[in-house]
Amino acid sequence: MNSPAGAPALSQDELKAQVGRAALAYVGKGDIVGVGTGSTVNKFIEALGGIRKDIRGAVSSSVASTERLQALGIPVFDSNEVEELAVYIDGADEIDGRGYMIKGGGAALTREKIVAAQSRRFVCIADVSKRVNTLGAFPLPVEVVPMAARRVIRQFARLGGTASVREKDGAPLVTDNGQHIVDVTGLRITDPLGFESEVNQWPGVVTVGVFAHQRASICLLGTPSGVQTLRFD
Repeated sequence: MNSPAGAPALSQDELKAQVGRAALAYVGKGDIVGVGTGSTVNKFIEALGGIRKDIRGAVSSSVASTERLQALGIPVFDSNEVEELAVYIDGADEIDGRGYMIKGGGAALTREKIVAAQSRRFVCIADVSKRVNTLGAFPLPVEVVPMAARRVIRQFARLGGTASVREKDGAPLVTDNGQHIVDVTGLRITDPLGFESEVNQWPGVVTVGVFAHQRASICLLGTPSGVQTLRFD
């Protein structure tokens, strides 16, 4: 997996492709695979297409991923049709040394958390830039009921965060669930479990993009010298 001496450094896109392929090792024959959302996961979906005849199908966390899977001929099941998934493969916007993550840059955090909770193992695939000591440098996504957005923004201000409603084409972005996203900067999340539990109790919050209760079991980290495997279970 190591780059030959003198070889040019791998681009971020190549690192993503590297971990996407490596994740196939965690997919069993006949599995229904939990599939996340994002640019790194897109590389995994491409790789998954090569073994589509060996799996039963997938449960997807977003409309975008569903469309990519179906375009490759991979059947997509509704999560309610499947009792339990052996593995969930997804990326992260940040991941710390305990497997806790910030996710939601692609606005699919609620469905990602649902599929993660349905899976026995969460394999995070990420390039080395996503590895952090403390969560919070990446803007924290929070999916909210639209009428609660301003009050949620004020609550984060009391915690020292600066929040705003995410926009797309000059209007609030609407998630696959029909909700809005509030992005929060200025936080340093030293207790991810406690923070996730607290914010999820705020009225109007659908879910916060801290994945601590549904943390990663394994992280396949793309580095210039190859894929590094971090284990948290």
